[in-house]
Amino acid sequence: MARIKVDLPDSFSFVTDIPIRITDLNYGGHVGNDTILSLIHEARVQFLTQKGTRELVAGGIGLIMSDVAIEFNAEVFYGETISVSVAVGEFSRAGFELYYKLEKQVNGRDTKVALAKTGMVCFNYELKKIARVPDALKSLLLA
Repeated sequence: MARIKVDLPDSFSFVTDIPIRITDLNYGGHVGNDTILSLIHEARVQFLTQKGTRELVAGGIGLIMSDVAIEFNAEVFYGETISVSVAVGEFSRAGFELYYKLEKQVNGRDTKVALAKTGMVCFNYELKKIARVPDALKSLLLA
């Protein structure tokens, strides 16, 4: 069976640390796949905030996640802190890619927890239509 493989960019422009809460654990006693997606969402919101924008008003337009790919690599447990790095990828007419690298410290070394990519599409919520990536948003994200 083929596995998803996320190829990351060479550099990341943003990093945030997110502590794992007891409510992030599943019945297996570790972080579940749904929590990894939630951590990615939190990192994306923090990334956009650091850039001075938000998902609903990003350069005058909204953003919708159109797809996601997650490559799981290691378990995560209560009390650990996950370092999430975010980078902007390729732009298209109506969207762009965001890449995520999730790591934790194990014995003083960075250990890869998960790699992910989300497709982000610009969306005009008022008209309920996909919209062109505003030049202002592209400039903001690449700065």
